[in-house]
Amino acid sequence: MSSRRKVLKTLSALPLVGGLLGPELLRAKVLEETVVKPLSRDFFKELGIRTFINAAGTYTSMTGSLMPKEVTDAITYGTSDYVNLDELQDKVGERIAQLLNCEYATVSSGCFGAMSIGMAGVLCGTDQEKVKQLPNTEGMKNEVILQESHNIGYTQALTNTGAKLIRVKTAKELEKAISKKTAMLWFLNANTEQGEIKQEEFIALGKKHNIPTFIDCAADVPPVENLFKFTKMGFDLVAFSGGKGIRGPQSAGLLLGKRKYIEAARMHTPPRGTTIARGMKVNKEEVLGMLVALELYLAKDHKKEWQLWEDQIKLISDNAKSVKGVETEIHVPPHANHVPSLRIRWDENVVKISKDEMRKKLRDGHPSIETVGNKEEVGITTWMMEPGQERIVAVRVKEILENA
Repeated sequence: MSSRRKVLKTLSALPLVGGLLGPELLRAKVLEETVVKPLSRDFFKELGIRTFINAAGTYTSMTGSLMPKEVTDAITYGTSDYVNLDELQDKVGERIAQLLNCEYATVSSGCFGAMSIGMAGVLCGTDQEKVKQLPNTEGMKNEVILQESHNIGYTQALTNTGAKLIRVKTAKELEKAISKKTAMLWFLNANTEQGEIKQEEFIALGKKHNIPTFIDCAADVPPVENLFKFTKMGFDLVAFSGGKGIRGPQSAGLLLGKRKYIEAARMHTPPRGTTIARGMKVNKEEVLGMLVALELYLAKDHKKEWQLWEDQIKLISDNAKSVKGVETEIHVPPHANHVPSLRIRWDENVVKISKDEMRKKLRDGHPSIETVGNKEEVGITTWMMEPGQERIVAVRVKEILENA
């Protein structure tokens, strides 16, 4: 009854608005704002989906990373009004370019999407007829040269546009492979050590032959310096995932670099319809979320965060190797997922459980814990954990190994 009186009192205080909107519409609006409280729902529980502690990393299959509240607030804010999508991308692109000291930027549908639209921009330039023509690349320069050791599954992002891959091993082979059909040189940062041609030489070859260079840095944050490093080094285009270390929307990414290529790339993206990237839509909420995630990431204390990760990994390592027969190794990958990581190994004649069984016990336990590895080791990272979860993981790892 008191709630009803509150509504009636509010209505009586707003005769003009009530007259304009009509009593029924206004009553519904006031009820929504003053009486009806949204119920908190556990959607995953309703759907029968188990959540887990992420001791693995920023894998898409595990839904990447968790966004900070400031990012989800920005996403929610984006639902409140209509804006022009191109204008929003223009303004956010300029803002990101200022933050990262590069010529231009755009928010893409993940790193894969950034690669596809970047490739399309290089192929077509600003020729609207060519834009409509893709993935038919007849009459265009359509060959992309890359190192054999960099040829991974994600190059599908390039070939989806109609581009053809030319694989080489050495700088000499690369120069020999250049022809009137060469459109771009593509480099995979994660596999830097596997390739004979390193970044600086790769860029120099591109400049020598007036061919744009593109580097895929999907999982190369941290370190934060990488967000500035590769455009400054001279790559024409640089792609990052937005939903890994930056902790933006999992479906978002960043394309950084030369304005002429990014403006050409944008010609393939929504709201335009007859394009190869129409399905790679980035909504206004994701664009705002990505911007705020980047601002937060640049402002954080990276040394403090690194120390936290080191302490967490050491705790789990110490617990694991306290079990007889267990050895641990703390390491940091040189490229991609460059964070303190743990390898746990043991003699299965002493600790009688396989690595696969260990991972299954962690996954099936309460709470569920996801890890990585193979038949030789169990792999753990802590950078996607919530503070305190490392203690749960440390106890469970030791418990399973001790009781094997």
